[in-house]
Formats: sequence, C-alpha cells, structure tokens
Amino acid sequence: MRKVLVTGAAGYIGSVLVRQLLNKGYFVRGLDALFFGGDALIDIYNNKNFEFINGDVRDSKTIDYVLDEITDIVHLAAIVGDPACSKQPELANEINWEAAKYLFDKSNEGKIDHFVFASTCSNYGKMEGDDFLNEESELNPVSLYAELKVKFEKHLLSSSIRENFTPTALRFSTVYGLSPRMRFDLTVNEFIREVTLGKELLIFGEQFWRPYCHVEDLAAACIKVLESPKDKVKQNVFGVGNSNENYQKKMLADEILKILPNAAINYVKKEEDPRDYRVDFSKIKNELGFETTKTVPDGLNEIHNILRAGIISEPYSDKYKNI
Repeated sequence: MRKVLVTGAAGYIGSVLVRQLLNKGYFVRGLDALFFGGDALIDIYNNKNFEFINGDVRDSKTIDYVLDEITDIVHLAAIVGDPACSKQPELANEINWEAAKYLFDKSNEGKIDHFVFASTCSNYGKMEGDDFLNEESELNPVSLYAELKVKFEKHLLSSSIRENFTPTALRFSTVYGLSPRMRFDLTVNEFIREVTLGKELLIFGEQFWRPYCHVEDLAAACIKVLESPKDKVKQNVFGVGNSNENYQKKMLADEILKILPNAAINYVKKEEDPRDYRVDFSKIKNELGFETTKTVPDGLNEIHNILRAGIISEPYSDKYKNI
C-alpha cells in the first residue's frame, strides 16, 4: 500500500484530497498545524488508513518523524493567498519557502517516490494583450505569495535529484466549491454567498480575467500525478484547470443572475489590477489525460443550495476565512 503524506491535510483542498486518497485505497498521513481548526477531519479521524499528526512544517524534527515509511508527498501546507502573505510576510517566508525547501531536500535524500507541490496560476501576474498563458509563458509574480511559489518552483525544477525521485509542480487555478473546511474568502464562494443571503454584491474591476477550478478537481489532479508515468511528470510543471473555465468577474455575475435573477449586483470601476490572466490548460489534458469534472455554474449552484438549506449556520464567521 502506498503511503501518502498530505501536508495541510485539514485545509480547504487538503481535507478534500485526503478523502479522495482514502477512497482510492491509499494510506494517508495528514500533517497540519491546525491554524484554522481540525473539524474538517473529525469524520475520518478513526479511519484505519488515516493517521493524523498535529505538527508544524517549520519544525525539522516533525518533518523527519512524519517522513518515516512514507512513499509519496502532496505538499499543500502554506500561507495561502496574497492578503494572508502580505499580512504575515515573515511567516509566509518561513512556511512557503524555508519549510517547503527543507521538506523537498529531505525527500530527495530519502526514499520518497513522488513529491507533488501545490503552486499557483498567480505566478503569471498579468497577461499582455488577449493571449492565453501556459506553462511556457514568462512568470511575472506581483505578490509575495506568488514570488515564493515561483522561487520554490525554480528550486524543484532545477535541483539535482536522485533517479527514483519524481517531483512535480501544479499551478492551481483560483479554487472554489464545497469543502469540509469551507472558505468564503474566495471569489466564487463569496459572490454567491452575498446574493444568496440577500446582500448587495459589489464587484471591483469586472473586466479582469482569472481561471477557476473546483476544489474536487484540484485534489484529483494531485492523484493523477501520483498515478501517471514518472517520465511524464518528473521535474515538470502543469497548470490545473480547464481552458473553458476562464472568467471575467462580470461573467461570474452573469452566471449568478441565472440562479437569482433579482440579485443586487453593482460594479465599481477599477482600471488597474496587477493580476489579469487567462490560461490554456491543454498540457495536463493532452499529456496526462486529466479533465475537470465541474464548472463554475456547478459550484455556484452547490453553494447556493447549501446556504439556502441553512446547513452552514454562520457563513460570515471568521472561521471561513484565511485571515
């Protein structure tokens, strides 16, 4: 049985990935410092193929301990997003760079098979003209969050590695959708929350582009890499998303109006945004056979329905934010 270490196991993506791995018969060791609590793991805590370690990726002794008998790693633990990194720059550097580098280098020295790193499409920054960007495009990080992701990507792709070590970087689209560790500080999730609960939705800079991907599909992409031929993924980088799922904010609003035609949506003009990009995700589809299963309208509907049903009792609680 392959034994997978998932760092950030109690997080928005991690809690989804852990369940997918368990459902496919993997043994999973989850590592998380529980900055945002551990409720997302309660129902799987006693699964015989799941082991949880409450620990910090910055602690080298913890890392040395959790790597024992592990065959593969999916490294998700990070200070995630531009606002969170800007608010805590020293912590972001410690976790997103120093701790990640230590984990990677220890994995290269040991017996780890795959190392999957969660990077971001924010690395692209801003596109020139209307061209779609891809893995060959120049990177233009415009935030500390993206700068640290680019820095680690370069380390992963340029390091001298042993023959049986297979590291891969995945540039995630902007994520949305239901997760055991729910977040409402993400664009799609926040937009539909506002209108579902009868609030006015103010959209700043409706013309700017982003690619979006459901949390379940981002998690599934990690497993696809673990199960792909090594020669296709070794020291390689793949964007994760669907080329048809690039949206301007105005387009998101149009999809919301199909669900709630009377929603109060207003736009605030904004001429400049340092991040504005559309991404072509042909590479992961053509080379690994990976395809997404959900669309932005799917995500809007599922969150609208769960909020309307009252299942999330306090959707404005700070526990649904990363900062």
